[in-house]
Amino acid sequence: MTLRFASLGSGSEGNALLVESTDGTTSTRILLDCGFGIRETVRRLERLGCAPESLNAILVTHEHGDHVGSAYAVAAKYNIPVWTSHGTYRATVNLRGADRAAVRFCRADDMFSVGDLQILPYTVPHDAREPLQFVFNDGARRLGVLTDAGMSTEYLCAHLENMHALVLECNHDREMLANSAYPWSLKQRIGGDFGHLANDIASAILARVRHAALHTVVAAHLSKQNNTPLLAGQAIAVALGIDAGDVPIADQEEGLPWYAV
Repeated sequence: MTLRFASLGSGSEGNALLVESTDGTTSTRILLDCGFGIRETVRRLERLGCAPESLNAILVTHEHGDHVGSAYAVAAKYNIPVWTSHGTYRATVNLRGADRAAVRFCRADDMFSVGDLQILPYTVPHDAREPLQFVFNDGARRLGVLTDAGMSTEYLCAHLENMHALVLECNHDREMLANSAYPWSLKQRIGGDFGHLANDIASAILARVRHAALHTVVAAHLSKQNNTPLLAGQAIAVALGIDAGDVPIADQEEGLPWYAV
């Protein structure tokens, strides 16, 4: 059994992460968020060698447009089940395709399975109705994902322990955000406890959950205006004791190629 992941793109203009487990004969493919239009989603999937018809599920973390995007429309078109929280569904029920997609509900700390993957949802501090992030487990390897959270909590860190790979939000540099042209209210939202992770908070989370078997940490959801790949990479590198140039960055346009867990 092998477990791997790739990003279709990550940032305020759209997010989608592809997770795949395979035993050599059968595969399970899950799309975590679908923040692009239908055509763009298909194009980016095909760039990774994945046909939309091969997806076993789409997971939606929360209702913000850069995450839910065309999730229901893609699901309805290609007959893919959507997993999300009741709160997220209530906030997105009027989106295109929501009335035709096969929607299944999950909630924090109730594990469920899709194909060969066990999936554990957990809640995060973010300004959405019922946001979830996820841990993926194929029985041997564990991939943790954390984006769209404003702060670190004991609960959150506990769910990210013992990972082999981690996709971690490094949204903004505090100084760049403070000096940006954003209005004060937006700065407060982004930098608040229910906004997005600053580089230093991501680094502190990583310092807490790092262990010998954690071999890959990807910096994700970088702000184009308030962060740089170098600063995000440095935040991860400091916590791991590696060079910043060795930190993979999930890019908004190019995404991220396949990485083994």
